[in-house]
Amino acid sequence: MARAKWAVVAIGGNSLIADEQHQSVEDQYQAAKETCLHIADMVQEGWDVAIGHGNGPQVGFILRRSEIAARVAGMHEVPLDVCGADTQGALGYALQQNLHNAFRSRGMQKDVTTVVTQVRVDLDDPAFIGPTKPIGGFMEETEAQARVAREGWAVVEDSGRGWRRVVASPEPKEIVELDAIRTLLDAGIVTIAVGGGGIPVALNAKGELRGVAAVIDKDYASSLLAQLIGAELFLISTAVERVLLNFHKPNERPIDRMTLSEAKRYLAEGHFAKGSMDPKMRSVIRFIEAGGKEAIITDPSHITAAIHGEAGTHVVPD
Repeated sequence: MARAKWAVVAIGGNSLIADEQHQSVEDQYQAAKETCLHIADMVQEGWDVAIGHGNGPQVGFILRRSEIAARVAGMHEVPLDVCGADTQGALGYALQQNLHNAFRSRGMQKDVTTVVTQVRVDLDDPAFIGPTKPIGGFMEETEAQARVAREGWAVVEDSGRGWRRVVASPEPKEIVELDAIRTLLDAGIVTIAVGGGGIPVALNAKGELRGVAAVIDKDYASSLLAQLIGAELFLISTAVERVLLNFHKPNERPIDRMTLSEAKRYLAEGHFAKGSMDPKMRSVIRFIEAGGKEAIITDPSHITAAIHGEAGTHVVPD
């Protein structure tokens, strides 16, 4: 019997935090509900789905609480890799429960689970030479330099607002729990994985995995997952219904469909903002280059329509 169609859906931060006024745990739960309803639509239509998600704001919240607790109560600070594990569990829980309830309301017998996922990076990745990803709260210069001396942090001054720690954003090389994820999908279980891009880990001199203070782009990690499991579809849920060419220019226009060659050309022409649409397009290009049949970029409310070809930007092979 042929297996079901497999899709990887990468959920962006807007799917979990609607705006600055709605950041509580309950707010995030409610924001996740809409996206989960559309993913349930996909499953009902015959897709088996793996879900990746962002965790940037949530990691920031944990780090801020950790910094305050260390300063006020003398408690230990939480390492960055452990923050990633914490958010995978908490956000996985919210997504699992919303999906469980969505399936139950439709009379569907479908299991959902979260895999706390480690993603291996290389310590010789060029990203470690010049870290650029800001994390944690703002510091006075004296504290920042003390952290540099005591803990080896890299820090930068941020536009006159204070000093912040910066870490590397290396390329994902291996999904450690890949076989487990594939086994779950084979069993028809909706699987939440590579949350926040995965927990960055690297091999030490003994060949053991150890956590690394880094941040992996969640779209790159989700794309890698889609490539490695042979998914037919890679869908990125983000803040816009369709990709825009000539972004923020008078001749700005949305695009419904592009081939791999066109996507590469638009990327080279600089149509996509760094740190925003640029990594999403690169992730899509990698997926199609690896043999993927179709990638879609759209916003949460248009996921179902996009699956039917009625919304979103579709990227296909040449």
